[in-house]
Amino acid sequence: MNDIEFYKLEAAFVALDKFDHCAKPGTFMEVSLWHNSEGFDVHLNSYGQQSFGLTWGEFKALKKLIKELDK
Repeated sequence: MNDIEFYKLEAAFVALDKFDHCAKPGTFMEVSLWHNSEGFDVHLNSYGQQSFGLTWGEFKALKKLIKELDK
């Protein structure tokens, strides 16, 4: 019985120095969608390695909070 499933990851990648004047050369951000489409993972290579995942609902809440703080 083989329970292993193979799939290709859908991801987007960007160099941070294109967006952040404080970013060092070689730093980047990569976002990959979850296989079940319920959220995504963020991998940030800036000031050390950071990774976190969010559901689409969590992302919506985060955007709302940032919008409130940016007023």
